[in-house]
Amino acid sequence: MTDAERIVGLYERNAEQWDRERGKNLFERGWLDRFLALLPENPRVLDIGCGSGEPIARYLVERGCRVTGIDSSAAMIALCAARFPQHVWAVADMRTFDLGETFDGIIAWDSFFHLTRKNQRAMFPVFGRHGGRGAALMFTSGPGDGEAIGEMWGERVYHASLAPEEYRGLLAEQGFDVAAHVADDAACGGHTVWLANRG
Repeated sequence: MTDAERIVGLYERNAEQWDRERGKNLFERGWLDRFLALLPENPRVLDIGCGSGEPIARYLVERGCRVTGIDSSAAMIALCAARFPQHVWAVADMRTFDLGETFDGIIAWDSFFHLTRKNQRAMFPVFGRHGGRGAALMFTSGPGDGEAIGEMWGERVYHASLAPEEYRGLLAEQGFDVAAHVADDAACGGHTVWLANRG
């Protein structure tokens, strides 16, 4: 099994610990507000790799979003369903799911970057199928093309990224224009963030 293939089991085994350690400090607030500014009133938002639903999904819910969240970890989805039972939560593999519906906004925060570069390329048609007219899309990546191995709970954690120029091209193929992009954003914990929307 490759490092990329171990990611699902890593989060499933450590869901409660991840939830405790993630904390509720919403350093992503500035980017979430920019994302929300592109959405209509009471938007439908798809959260891909939603984790335990806190703090990001909670922030979206509290601002009037109707959230559908997917995650490969059943333990994570159980936490979401217990916290926000009025919203929709499903165990699903982001690489293969198809909900057969579209959303006003799509977010893949700290999730999409665990995929191999090949699988990341294949995600853009998934974004395209689930994004409605005028939809906003926000995701995090690495700052440049390559792979990296981190560590959590004593285990290897896989990350990968495409080159910025390739992300721009893949977004354009699905009708998304880049609204904002910052690499290694110091105001957001060093995250590299992409925000795009469909005209």
